Amino acid sequence: MTSLSPSSSAGADSDQAQSKGIIAAMGMVRACMPVPLPALPAAAHSTGAAEKKPSRGGLRVLVLGGTGRVGWSTATALSKLRPDLRILIGGRNREKGKSLASKLGKRSEFVQVDIHDPSMLEAALYGADLVVHAAGPFQREDKCTVLEAAISTKTPYIDVCDDADYSWRAKGFHEQAKASGVPAIITAGICPGVSNVMAAELVHAARREKASEPERLRFFYYIAGSGGVGPTTLASSFLLLGEDVIVYNKGKERKLKPYSGSLNIDFGKGVGKKDVYLLNLPEVKSTFKILSVPTVSARFGSDPFFWNWGMHTFATFLPTESLRDKNKVLKLVELVDPIVRTIDVIAGECVAMRVVLEHSNGQNSVGLFTHEKLSVSVGYAVAAFILTIIEGNTQPGVWFPEEPEGIASEARNLLLKRATQGATNFVMNK
Repeated sequence: MTSLSPSSSAGADSDQAQSKGIIAAMGMVRACMPVPLPALPAAAHSTGAAEKKPSRGGLRVLVLGGTGRVGWSTATALSKLRPDLRILIGGRNREKGKSLASKLGKRSEFVQVDIHDPSMLEAALYGADLVVHAAGPFQREDKCTVLEAAISTKTPYIDVCDDADYSWRAKGFHEQAKASGVPAIITAGICPGVSNVMAAELVHAARREKASEPERLRFFYYIAGSGGVGPTTLASSFLLLGEDVIVYNKGKERKLKPYSGSLNIDFGKGVGKKDVYLLNLPEVKSTFKILSVPTVSARFGSDPFFWNWGMHTFATFLPTESLRDKNKVLKLVELVDPIVRTIDVIAGECVAMRVVLEHSNGQNSVGLFTHEKLSVSVGYAVAAFILTIIEGNTQPGVWFPEEPEGIASEARNLLLKRATQGATNFVMNK
C-alpha cells in the first residue's frame, strides 16, 4: 500500500529542475478559481523516454476508464472544479466516449485507448499532463501497466485502486517514479482515499495533543445498493470475497474470513445504524505501516439487508477459486447486474464512512462522512486528489493518500473540503 522516509527535493538534473519550477507556478492556482494555467514546457527526458509535447490551451488530464461510472464521475466533477482544464475521456468505446466528451463542452475530447495495448497506451499518455487510472477492477491484475507507462512518459499519475495486493505492487515502483520525477498517488478514491486522509488527520491531531497515543484505528463503510457506480465496482466487491481479510491486532498481522465479524455501527444523521462486515481493503495495511497504529481493521455493509446476506452466502459457500477467477466473477456480475440495478432504484445510492481512532487514555476521535449519491461523491474525491498533484503538493514517488509526501499536511484540509462537496454530513474530531 517501501520507502516511507521523506523524499529528497527535486534534484539537480534538468527535468527535475523544470518540474520544480512548474510545481511552484501551479501551486499559486487554486481549484475553485478557473484561472488559466501556464503551458507545461517539454520535459528533458532520459535516454529512451518519450518526449512530452508542450501543453496547448491548458493542462490536459486523461481519465482512463472515462466511459465507466467512476471515470465519468471524475471527469464531470473535475470540469466543475476547474473548467480551465482540458479533460480527455479515455476508453475503448469511441461512440460512447465521444458522446460523453461532448457533454463536457469544447475543452473535452475522446481518446481511444486500450490499457492492455502498450503502444496505444503510451501514445495516449504522451498527449496528457496527468493520467487518472479508473479502468478497474484492479483485483487479480498482476501488472501495473498504466503506472509503468506513466513513469516511462513522465506523466503524473493517480489511480482509484481498491485492492491491497495491487496497491503494494504499485508502491514497488516508488524509486523508479522518484528517479523520473513523477508524482503518483495510489488508492485515491473515496474509500480508500478520502478515508485515509481522514485517518491521517485524526492521528495527527491525537499526536499533536501529546496526551495519549493512538491505539486502534477502524474504518467503517456503508453503501446503499451498489452505490450506482456500475458493474466494475460490483465485480471488485465479489472478487474481494475471495481474499483472506488482513487485519492488525497489537502490531501482529491476522487473517480472518471475508464478510465475517459483523458489527452494528452508527453512521450518524440520515443513515443511522447499519451492519458492517470485514473485507480485505488496502487502507488497513497502509495506515498500519504509515501511521504506526498497532490495531487496524476495515468493515463494509450495504442495504437492503438481504444484500449482506447474499455477500455472506457467496463468501461462505462459493468455492474460493471461483471467487478468485476474474472471468467467472465478471460473468456472475452480468447475471446479477439487472437485479442490482432494480435494488438501486429502491435502496438509493447513499455512501457513509465512519473512521474511529481509539486513544491510549480511553478517549475516541471520530470522522464522519455522508453523501446521498456515491456516483457523484466519488468523482469529487478523485478530482480533489488530481488538484493536489496539479498544485504541487505531491513529491515525486508513489504514495498512499496518508503519506505527507503524497499530500502535504497543510494541503489536507483543502483536499477534504473539495472531496466532501455536496455531503449531507461531514464531521472531524467529533
